[in-house]
This record gives sequence, C-alpha cells and structure tokens, in this order.
Amino acid sequence: MLYLGFFKRFFDFFCALFAIIGLSPVFLVLSLLGAIKMKGNPFFTQLRPGKNEKVFRLIKFRTMTNETDSQGTLLPDEKRLTKYGIFLRSTSLDELPELFNILIGKMSIVGPRPQLIRDMVFMNQQQRQRHRVLPGLTGLAQVCGRNNITWEQKFEFDLEYIQKVTLFYDIKIIFRTIGKVLARRDIVREGTASDMDLGDWLLQCEQISEEEYRAKLLEARDILNVVEGTH
Repeated sequence: MLYLGFFKRFFDFFCALFAIIGLSPVFLVLSLLGAIKMKGNPFFTQLRPGKNEKVFRLIKFRTMTNETDSQGTLLPDEKRLTKYGIFLRSTSLDELPELFNILIGKMSIVGPRPQLIRDMVFMNQQQRQRHRVLPGLTGLAQVCGRNNITWEQKFEFDLEYIQKVTLFYDIKIIFRTIGKVLARRDIVREGTASDMDLGDWLLQCEQISEEEYRAKLLEARDILNVVEGTH
C-alpha cells in the first residue's frame, strides 16, 4: 500500500501538471468557445464528496444552459443540453478541468468517480467505502461500462479497485480509458440525457419507498446547505 499512501500523489501531480501544460491550447480554445456558446462562464462547478466524504468543488466545462421555467425551476437536462455540450460530453472534453482538481490534491487520475451528494446519501455503508480513497478522473467502473451499467455494478467495480490499486493497475486503466474515449462508448445511459441519479434508480427499481426517497433528498439538501455555508 506504499503506492496508494505515498507515491500515487506524486504520480497524480506530475501527470496532471504535464497534461495541463500540454493541453493548454485546448483549454484556451474551449474556454473561449464555451464563453460564446454558453453566453457567459464556460465553467461549471459542483460540490461533490471526496476522500473520507470531505466535500470539494468539482470543475468541468459547462455543457448545459441555466434555462428555467416560469416558476424559476431549471428545465430538464435534455432541454438545457446544447449541441456544443453534447460534443463536449461525447469526447469527454468537459472533464478536462478536473485536472486542476487533481493538481491541488482533491482528486486522483484513477479512482472511483466523484458522485453527487444526493447520490451519496442513498448509498449503503458498504458502498460508501468507495470514499476511502480520492475520487478519480477515470476509474475501473468507467472502463467497464461507465454509464451503461447498473449503479450496483458501479459500486462493485469501485470497491474492487480499492482492493487492487497499484501503479501498474492505474496505468492499465488509463490506457483502457483512452480507448473508451476514442470509441465514444457508454457516455450516457441509453434513453437518458445525463444518466439517472442513484435515488431515482432505486425508486424506479422499487428498492426504496417514496417516503424514504423524499427523506434522503431532504438529508442531501441539508448537507448541501451546511457545506455551501462554509465554501
């Protein structure tokens, strides 16, 4: 476990640093294009649970507008997702700014993907063990189906990764990720624009009741309110 506890951080830092330097022209072009296409800030940030469930602010390139209905509620994802956003997602270019999260030590190159806080509250205690390590830009679940596998399978792959993590295992996942990105496979779950939240999945599969679902959403909202008050 010497790699996980010590050398992995050096590997992450230098990989992220070299990638940011090498891809700086891409960052510049996408930042300018994003500002034009999104009519404003090209970046999207969101609070996500990290290592030991310590919340951090994830950064991506924006793929959706902030359009709302007459009551001020955000429109469904499929109505806010732009053609430019679809291109970014299909090429995974929207994920590039996460390299800065890696550089400052909030994420790793390889690890369980950082899910939403509202997903975390629906996880059982075993599944929440995935937060024992830094979340990753890519991970075992991403190269084994990404968004076209069940939530249960995602968690199984996350926990399997934690048990097997080594330098060579990380390198293997990185190369498999490159193949996945080039093939543009499993970007979103079939029939959805932005996959499906864990709570919605559990409710649809009748694994939780409506009452449990609403209670968990309130729990997630309370966590967000507390965290946003400190960020």
